[in-house]
Amino acid sequence: MRKKNYKGRCTKRSLPKCQSVCRTYDAVQFACADMLQADDEVTGFRCNVLLEGLAEGEYTSDFVCEKKGGEVMVCECVSRSHMMKPLTVKLLDLSRNYWLKHNVSDWRIVIDEDK
Repeated sequence: MRKKNYKGRCTKRSLPKCQSVCRTYDAVQFACADMLQADDEVTGFRCNVLLEGLAEGEYTSDFVCEKKGGEVMVCECVSRSHMMKPLTVKLLDLSRNYWLKHNVSDWRIVIDEDK
């Protein structure tokens, strides 16, 4: 999750399963896009999807994926070093609750490998 108008370094790629240009902002998000592209269960995905109507501000979810059978899956990418920061925990809770209200039960956190 990140602010809607995040100004960090962006890598733009064209991936066949991504519905538009895939914009990734860190190594975890970049690797997750590759993982989703290779997953046979995922038929398509969108990246940096706006969570509309949040009272806390304008934030985006990292990936919203469509799986075989029409099921929706959401993936939030977080660096392991940020997992226990209070703001990160708050934003992940906001995302999870937002998607639960939109009838999405397959919500996941993707973290980088332990070094």
